[in-house]
Amino acid sequence: MDIRKIKKLIDLMIESDLQAIEVKEGDQSIALTRRNPVVAASVAAPIAAPVSEVPVVKAASRGAVETSPMVGVFYAAPNPGEAPFVNVGQTISAGETLGIIEAMKIMNPIEATQSGVIEEILVKNGDVIQFGQPLFRYRA
Repeated sequence: MDIRKIKKLIDLMIESDLQAIEVKEGDQSIALTRRNPVVAASVAAPIAAPVSEVPVVKAASRGAVETSPMVGVFYAAPNPGEAPFVNVGQTISAGETLGIIEAMKIMNPIEATQSGVIEEILVKNGDVIQFGQPLFRYRA
């Protein structure tokens, strides 16, 4: 892989505050991971959120979750102004395109790994997503 491409990946990580990135080009691949510095919490001023601000955790949902295979920008439709690839409640088949992730100006289709019904779309069009981030939840 060209060193200029690796440099662009590093710059993308810095600009977007990404923790990890993985790119595959043919038979070549590169994975970069940023180490997080340890941040010590002050004992005199503990961090605590008021009860009203604590997010409500949903009961564990059943079904499959499609996760992102790479870092990039998520697009729900093939082109701006067009209908999204999938909607909540839609029945999908394994191999069907669920969305697109743009990484390094390359559009990568995200395909369903199994058949089912879309229960939840966990990202929005234009979101910057991380490797392994859940994108869709569906029941088989």
